[in-house]
Amino acid sequence: MASVRTPDPNPGWLSEIALDETRSRVPILYVEAVPVRVDTYGQIEHVGVLLRGSSSGELTRTLVSGRVYHNESVREALLRNLEKDLGPTAFPQLPASLTPFTVAEYFPLPGVAPLHDPRQHAVALAYVVPVSGECDPRQDALELTWLTPDEAMEPEVLDDMEGGRGHLLKQALAWSGALPR
Repeated sequence: MASVRTPDPNPGWLSEIALDETRSRVPILYVEAVPVRVDTYGQIEHVGVLLRGSSSGELTRTLVSGRVYHNESVREALLRNLEKDLGPTAFPQLPASLTPFTVAEYFPLPGVAPLHDPRQHAVALAYVVPVSGECDPRQDALELTWLTPDEAMEPEVLDDMEGGRGHLLKQALAWSGALPR
C-alpha cells in the first residue's frame, strides 16, 4: 500500500524514473522519526502519529519518514523530513549522538519481515525525537494526532499503521521505557 506523495521539488540525486529503477535493484536508505512530547523529566507523555491518504484512497497512520539524499548527513535528512512532515515550527530536539533506537528493514513483499514497502527494499534508521513547538502537518500528511503511550498501543492504532509501522512504534516506546505495562 503506497502513499500518495507530493512531487518532490528537489528530488536530491535521482529523477523519479531513475529512483524507481534504483529501488528495483538496491536498498534505499531512509530515516524515520517517532515525534514525542516529553515532560520535564524526559518521560514520554504523547506520541505523534500522522494520517495520510494511500494511493488506493485509504486513510492510514504512519510516522515521519523520508529518504537520505546523496551528500546529505543523517542529521540533515532527519531535520529535513521532520520539517517536511511536521512544519517549520515543530522545533525537534535531536540528541548530540544520532544513534538510532533500531535499524528497520522494509521488504517489498508482506510477510518477509514485520515491515513492508511495496515499492522497494529499504533500510531506515529510526529515532525517537522530542518536539517542543507547534506541529502543522505539511506535504502529504493530513493531520498529526497526539496519543498517550496507552492509546498508541491499542490494537486498532497499531494495525492501522502503514507498512507494519505499528511494530516500529511499539519498539520506540519499549526502547524509551514508555511501553505501557
